[in-house]
Amino acid sequence: MSAASVETFELALPHGITLSCRASGAAGAPLLVFLHGFPEAAFVWDELLEYFGNRYRCIAPNLRGFERSSAPAEAEAYRAKHLVADVRALIASQGGRAAALVAHDWGGAVAWAVAAQHPELIERLVIVNSPHPATFLRELRDNPAQQAASAYMNFLCRPDAEARLAENDFARLWTFFERMGAVDPQHPGGGWLTEAVREQYREVWRQGLTGGCNYYRASPLRPPTGPDSAIHTLQLPPSLVTVRVPTHVVWAEADTALPPALLDGLEAFVPQMTLTRVPGATHWLVHERPAFVAQEIERALAR
Repeated sequence: MSAASVETFELALPHGITLSCRASGAAGAPLLVFLHGFPEAAFVWDELLEYFGNRYRCIAPNLRGFERSSAPAEAEAYRAKHLVADVRALIASQGGRAAALVAHDWGGAVAWAVAAQHPELIERLVIVNSPHPATFLRELRDNPAQQAASAYMNFLCRPDAEARLAENDFARLWTFFERMGAVDPQHPGGGWLTEAVREQYREVWRQGLTGGCNYYRASPLRPPTGPDSAIHTLQLPPSLVTVRVPTHVVWAEADTALPPALLDGLEAFVPQMTLTRVPGATHWLVHERPAFVAQEIERALAR
């Protein structure tokens, strides 16, 4: 199968946000939507857009705050309800229903909410290393290992976080790839972090980092720093977070930020779940093994 080409366009949403998007495939074909995480951007999905574009209309938006998408300055604008509204409006602009919502990292946090609160918008959900809010809350509140693994989240809430991230050619941002398991002694950067890929990241990061940091500032789901931290009293009613659409979870088990314990008890909140564990793979599975991720999405689409 020949690869479909990737196009770019700007999508103005009715509520005043504009998303810069990458896309492939014919308008009117079944829709696949791909949501990226931090510190990434929509370009990370390009190989999958090319792969699926001959059969689907594939759209990977840069989430608000990233790349050339609208980037409100205030942290409140990055609360979950606003991020969900962006995805709802995007799907509505493409016919109102997606064959699948595919998401990683922060994109997965948004996707879990979309699937739980608006199941009519999607036929199925595919999650790649993004914790369900209920199990993430449990682990952040009660598990010292998860608290240590997620300590970087509190750094990203600092008022000077974006300035410090930008220092010395984004030195601290490169460590996100390294500390989260992307470094193989035989293949620095996990083998995929080539200079060309680094330049793609630099191009995105030069356009601003405040939006990305605001995701962390707006969320109460981060490690406690004291007895008054919001995580201690946060409640997530099952009705708000239970996902009843068919869901396929792909979990790279060498993810040092998101350990496999986050999968424990997940079936209680995702009753129609299938799970693929990927030993030895890291948080950056989409970069490391795009062909494998494509085949896992194919499995989900065939259900």
